[in-house]
Amino acid sequence: MTRYDTDTAPTPRASFRAGAIAVSPVLLGIVPFGLVAGVAATEAGLGLAEAVGFSVVVFAGASQLAALELLGTGAPAWVAIMTAAVINLRMAMYSASIGSYMTDQSLPRRLVASYLLTDQAYALSLARYQQQGRTRPEVDRFFFYLGTALVLWMVWQVTTVLGVVVGGAVPDAVPLGFAVPLTFLCLLVPTVTDRPTLAAALVGGGVALAAAPLPANLGMPLGAGAGVLVGYALARRQRP
Repeated sequence: MTRYDTDTAPTPRASFRAGAIAVSPVLLGIVPFGLVAGVAATEAGLGLAEAVGFSVVVFAGASQLAALELLGTGAPAWVAIMTAAVINLRMAMYSASIGSYMTDQSLPRRLVASYLLTDQAYALSLARYQQQGRTRPEVDRFFFYLGTALVLWMVWQVTTVLGVVVGGAVPDAVPLGFAVPLTFLCLLVPTVTDRPTLAAALVGGGVALAAAPLPANLGMPLGAGAGVLVGYALARRQRP
């Protein structure tokens, strides 16, 4: 295995560029995902300014879609807020995990990172951090993360606006909704590298599917919790 020279300090610009390059394949799924969110906003009765404001403030694809669906059916605002919060509980695990790599960053930087946190930015950044100096060259952790997260944020906002403006012209035969699970599958498959991660993926997905009929999208946090517990238990058993 080739080791890279880590004596040269990585520059912010090069690290940001590396993050932007890393996230570029994922953007193929983010574009239709954002269009779906924009269409959902118009179907829920939101105007352009309201849809943009909602997307900027919430900035969470699955939560946005769930909240917009509830608002569109006349559900109370507090129900939509609670549903979005439950779906986003996984972000607490993400932030605790990736936060250990940013303890040396200033509070403003960490606040920016927390706002931009997504499944994609977390998965890509964590994978790169774990390869630092071993199989990949060193990068500035914050600016690599910023390259993935900020580029994704910009694409998401632009495509959400496009979904609001021209989404209604997209034929029903075009399966834009398929982009949502496809985006997450693209992140899942490369991370399944051993038995614990495979078991976590299978158990988490199975529990989430079985619990899908539960109200308030409880299937997602239940599946996530079950997958984490099973993966952790197997990983402990494999330790010498």
